[in-house]
Amino acid sequence: MIFRPVFYFLQRVVRMDNSRILVIDFGSPSSHLICRRSRELNVFSELCACTVDADFVSSFNPTGIILSGGPSSVYESGSPHLHPSVWQWIDESKIPVLGICYGLQEMIHSHGGTVSPGTKREFGHANLKVLPTGSSSLFSGLPTSFSVWMSHGDKVTSLGPDGFETIAVSDNSEMCAVVNKSRNFYGLQFHPEVTHSKFGLEILKNFIINICGCKREWTMKNFIADEIEKIHQLVGPEKHVIGAVSGGVDSSVGASLLQRALGDRFHPILVDTGLLRLDEAAEVKARLESHIPGLKLHVIDASEKYFTALSGIEDPEKKRKIIGNLFIEVFDETVHNVLKMDPSNCFLLQGTLYPDVIESVSYKGPSHTIKTHHNVGGLPDKMKMKIIEPFRLLFKDEVRQVGLELGLHEDSVFRHPFPGPGLAIRIVGPITREYVRTLQLADAIYISELKATGEYNKIAQAFAVLLPTVKTVGIMGDCRTFESALCLRAVESSDFMTADWYKMPYDLLAKISTRIVNEVKGINRVMYDVSSKPPSTIEFL
Repeated sequence: MIFRPVFYFLQRVVRMDNSRILVIDFGSPSSHLICRRSRELNVFSELCACTVDADFVSSFNPTGIILSGGPSSVYESGSPHLHPSVWQWIDESKIPVLGICYGLQEMIHSHGGTVSPGTKREFGHANLKVLPTGSSSLFSGLPTSFSVWMSHGDKVTSLGPDGFETIAVSDNSEMCAVVNKSRNFYGLQFHPEVTHSKFGLEILKNFIINICGCKREWTMKNFIADEIEKIHQLVGPEKHVIGAVSGGVDSSVGASLLQRALGDRFHPILVDTGLLRLDEAAEVKARLESHIPGLKLHVIDASEKYFTALSGIEDPEKKRKIIGNLFIEVFDETVHNVLKMDPSNCFLLQGTLYPDVIESVSYKGPSHTIKTHHNVGGLPDKMKMKIIEPFRLLFKDEVRQVGLELGLHEDSVFRHPFPGPGLAIRIVGPITREYVRTLQLADAIYISELKATGEYNKIAQAFAVLLPTVKTVGIMGDCRTFESALCLRAVESSDFMTADWYKMPYDLLAKISTRIVNEVKGINRVMYDVSSKPPSTIEFL
């Protein structure tokens, strides 16, 4: 089946007269953090690849530009560079530019300076010393010496003839921070966007607010008002929007926004695949209908179809494909036979978030694509529905803020993420009703204990994984057992693009393990995952 996406997302989420920062990406894994820091300062920002031209930059109409870091060396053949037309546009517009790490080196290299391999690489903490002669609004209100985070092998060795001057140094970088007052250029060898750099947010604030003069207008309250107006314009007075609701944060907040915008012209559907968490379909229906005035959630029990289709399937990609195709089939049947609606007269609400988009727009080169995200795609031709993506330019924490602004209960807003394929990719092996029930019971114990102790809200995502093909020997009631192992997973993350394993209190782990082994038949061993992302992924499959 060929997918031909028709996207009607609301690309410009701020008015053209509002302040905005354009982050130009050269491949740094922390480029998205620059966008996040800007938005934390209530200034809208977007990320684009360094391959864009002046027409793109001009159409974005930035108040300021930040050049990100990157893994390349500016002096090597094939390394990424800003398009000459962009430099020309910057010169003509006179807007402020901040270069970070590779961005600094690209700025110097493009204006007659020299970047060379360092005799000593710098990775980790370094002590920054602001020069007495280097008074700059970039370091306004900050100490003259503090710790910053470095990650570079090359460094600037000559500023060239274009008017740059050094304003701060480190032990290994004689030109660690620079300024070109006539051009309104600023450069940092370190990374202010990471939390390891002390006063990093203050430095970015000095650039974005004080130097660029951005107004702090980016709030979720303003976003909601603007987005509802755009939904009205897009959908018009007669068309409808259908939403696939799972009970997770994105679909719940999306349902609340569309219900407020369109009322009874929004039709939410929850497909119960049988692979949801314990009693989840009924819980989600009760929770959302009580929290979102006027919402009527259609719950479709398709569990028998899913268990039949997944019988004997162990490969995770095959599971995903079967579940995805079957979901489209069930969803299409529901639209025609239950809602009795013409898809050509409808839009489909999709919960694409900005990290999904970043993976496709950031600069990684042709050989560095990690995955195509399941939310960045289309629909089969036969469904004839256009896609509406109101959160396409929001981070997860911003979607949560939207939910709170809309009056959603914290149970919906701070719910941990749950994968579209459900428990099928949290069972490492074949899918049976018995295995799913076993995992549902174990996962429910795990989550209930986390909530009871207050740990749940400290964790970005927690879940259990059943290993039915990993049988281990145990002793219960003086009898030998030979049953499945279960692995508990919990991570800390602000954006789910990277994650660290959560340092769970030992006594809580012991209690959870004891309860699961005692109360859930079929499990005699509980383990805890202590791997981070990268190198591991958050989900097992």
